[in-house]
Amino acid sequence: MAGETPVRRRLVGGALRRYRENLGYALEDAAKVLECDRSKISRIETGQRGIRPKELRELLTEYGVKEGEQQALLGLARRGGQGSWWDEYADVVPEGVADYLIMEAAAAEIMTYEAQLVPDLLQTPDYARAIATAAPGGDSVDRRERLVAAKAARQDVILSSAARLSLVIGEAALRQDVGGPDVMAAQLARLAELAANYPGITLQVLPFSAGAHAAAGSASLAILRFAETPSLGVVYLEALSGGVYLEGQSDVADYVRAFTLLRSSALTVEETGRLLRGAR
Repeated sequence: MAGETPVRRRLVGGALRRYRENLGYALEDAAKVLECDRSKISRIETGQRGIRPKELRELLTEYGVKEGEQQALLGLARRGGQGSWWDEYADVVPEGVADYLIMEAAAAEIMTYEAQLVPDLLQTPDYARAIATAAPGGDSVDRRERLVAAKAARQDVILSSAARLSLVIGEAALRQDVGGPDVMAAQLARLAELAANYPGITLQVLPFSAGAHAAAGSASLAILRFAETPSLGVVYLEALSGGVYLEGQSDVADYVRAFTLLRSSALTVEETGRLLRGAR
């Protein structure tokens, strides 16, 4: 569950354990590198404690890990540093959500499916405001505007990054009247613009006519993968009571396969563009 041991700690720790075991190192061998006791290494590998970037670099170098993999893991290990955009919105971004945002900012590939809503990364401010208004606590104008501002800051970071975004949206998201006709018209125009003008974004609509599909059991899911580290990934299944993370290699592989099947059931990028322009 989100909010327990930070999943990014478990990702980094699990990777360190695999590197160590692949070399035949014992916990004591890794402890010698950091000049610490074996219990510290054990707690790092299980995610019970974090690891400083300097210590992480020392271990990865000792294990012979390539530079690209090192950078991906260092991005996950860092809290983000003072001045990271989510720190400014700590009053409306819970720690569990911030954990996901750190991983999202470090990801090289983001795959998202939303059955009934436009994904957060593609929402207009007015659409985001309507969603925030309908949520519990949405009667607070200040909180609502802070949530909208946080979402806009997140979009600025991710959409300007080098990450590849693959997004599948259920047709219901285009038909659900969020905020009224004017808000929906502007939102659909935004989707059409992103689909046409952002080469890093692959946007597809899953039509009602697709029928049963590979993600029928999920209303919202996200898959994050990281540069040059095929063994590293995480699935996030969002829920009202707090999301669920899956970071096991077999779990991530299953969801990647499901997402690939989902994309094959969806309209092509060209068909999606025509649908968005017509729906608008």
